[in-house]
Amino acid sequence: MTDPRPLVVHLLHRFDTGGLENGVVNLINHLPAFRHAVVAVTEITAFKDRVKAPGTQFIALNKPPGQGFWLYPRVYRLLRQLRPAVVHTRNLGAMEFQLPAWAARVPLRVHSEHGWDTNDLGGVSRANQRLRRFYGMGTHRFVALSKAIETYLTGPVGLAPARVQRICNGVDTQRFAPASSAPEAWPFRRGEHLVIGAVGRMQAVKDPLNLVDAFLGLRELCPADWPRLRLTMLGGGPLLDAARERLIEAGAASQSWLPGDRSDVAELLPHFDIFALPSQAEGISNTLLEAMACCCAPVATAVGGNPELVEDGVNGLLVPSRDSAALALALSRAVSDVSLRNKLAQRSLARARAEFSLAGMVTAYGSLYAEARNIQRRDTK
Repeated sequence: MTDPRPLVVHLLHRFDTGGLENGVVNLINHLPAFRHAVVAVTEITAFKDRVKAPGTQFIALNKPPGQGFWLYPRVYRLLRQLRPAVVHTRNLGAMEFQLPAWAARVPLRVHSEHGWDTNDLGGVSRANQRLRRFYGMGTHRFVALSKAIETYLTGPVGLAPARVQRICNGVDTQRFAPASSAPEAWPFRRGEHLVIGAVGRMQAVKDPLNLVDAFLGLRELCPADWPRLRLTMLGGGPLLDAARERLIEAGAASQSWLPGDRSDVAELLPHFDIFALPSQAEGISNTLLEAMACCCAPVATAVGGNPELVEDGVNGLLVPSRDSAALALALSRAVSDVSLRNKLAQRSLARARAEFSLAGMVTAYGSLYAEARNIQRRDTK
């Protein structure tokens, strides 16, 4: 029997471990009113196993580096075959495929921006702004994951505000929640150790070496606490070895745990005392929201959507990016002042539950997708 539910095609550059991809997984798993297909311009990795919605299709186009124009006919034929109600592209790396979606007459064409491109932090590139205007000519709706991205799309990119909708990421507060007992894999002891932790891909835009340097700076800033301080960084990537080596050279290897990618982040995260986010750029950070929901005290760089999640001194501490001294100083405040650390953690937990629920995000996307035919008629008048 044919499944009568409308099909949403999620078209991404690559389907691998990451905050953007994790948001897609959450949406697919919690939006059963629609069928889903994931189309990756390059490849689909084992990350797809996190999708639990039955019948979800996964299609990798295996595009090599370079312009994707030659793939347009293939994407056009694929969309004519699948006949989706919605095509949803994400970020500039997949946005050009809005053109074959337009040619295939997909009823609703959506594009979302999750954060800055790694080679264009702050969105200052005029070329990228022009590309977004061009590729977006046939796009019905744009989704911005933060106020900063919304301002970028309606400002420098020049999109009409009526075409842009802000939908923040949501966090699954049932899965990410405080916990008292740690899993066997956790190497530290509650009460004896104070853990500063981070979760994210070990690549330049996430600036993990900045956090390593800041942690090492605590040896001088917090000499009394230094013996019990521990650093854990969950995530793999090109800078993982450099981070490990820097800690070894500084004699802090025994105070750190950098295990690479983990599938049990939800079980480990509640045992961070302080969550550090040293990124040079962010949209609305999934990992920051998850840490807040796990009752961690956040210390984050004041970039992208981070200030929308963390109010400095209220439910976390904000610092400039690329400034390990400032990050170390903020971390030292949270380490030395137990009452401050507990206040930031409890207020972050309350805010995650009240303002950034997964249910709210899913409802917003469900309402957007459900308007496919009405939006098409209204926008073509």
